[in-house]
Amino acid sequence: MSDREAMFKEMVRQFPDSPMGHFSLGRLLVDEKRWPEAVVALSNAVRLDPHYAAAIVALGDAHAGAGQKAEAKAAWERALATPHGSRDTSLQADLEQRIRDLEDF
Repeated sequence: MSDREAMFKEMVRQFPDSPMGHFSLGRLLVDEKRWPEAVVALSNAVRLDPHYAAAIVALGDAHAGAGQKAEAKAAWERALATPHGSRDTSLQADLEQRIRDLEDF
């Protein structure tokens, strides 16, 4: 286990009701292509903050990495519906492209 992973796991242990630790751990796991673990961590972040657009996007990435296309698409569509997703045109364009790429894959 890396120092970063240990630090994020400690954040989750100390602050289990804060989505930030779960999100940070999940992003690390996505970066390491540890898809199933990333899905769990990011699902926890989204459960704790259902409008956390970055966590929802990362959850979609984890599902896509795990080959779960329907779940990835659903997460990215959910991210588009968040307050941030509905205002940020750059995020909208990025997510719409991810969804198209997923459908073409």
